[in-house]
Amino acid sequence: MKIAISTDGEYVSAHFGRCPVFTIAEIEDGKVLKVEIAENPGHEPGFIPKFLHSKQVECIIAGGMGMRATGFFQEYGIKTIVGVSGKINDVISEIAKGSLKGGKSLCEPGAGKGYGIEKTECDHPNEKSHK
Repeated sequence: MKIAISTDGEYVSAHFGRCPVFTIAEIEDGKVLKVEIAENPGHEPGFIPKFLHSKQVECIIAGGMGMRATGFFQEYGIKTIVGVSGKINDVISEIAKGSLKGGKSLCEPGAGKGYGIEKTECDHPNEKSHK
């Protein structure tokens, strides 16, 4: 199974669409076969799901994602897991073990971290800058 993780530095990005890169991990039978980095191709509605689908990704993991984005991923048969935070390597280990737990999206609708976007606030006050 190929899994994409929204990535900002060494951590899961709270905003899937505005992350600088995606970490794509291929995991089979509890083993990590391959890990690669893919640059974020741009934040346009529906484009990232299409891009990740072209890379055979079956699941996207992020801190936060809106309902519209979730719908786009569902159109491509890509499962979404939100409410995830922490170091990328730890998240990959949890996925391989089958113990990763998602939760409530870390972002309110319309909020962004400011990756070149005019949005300024997000509802995850405990997030630290990981750059």
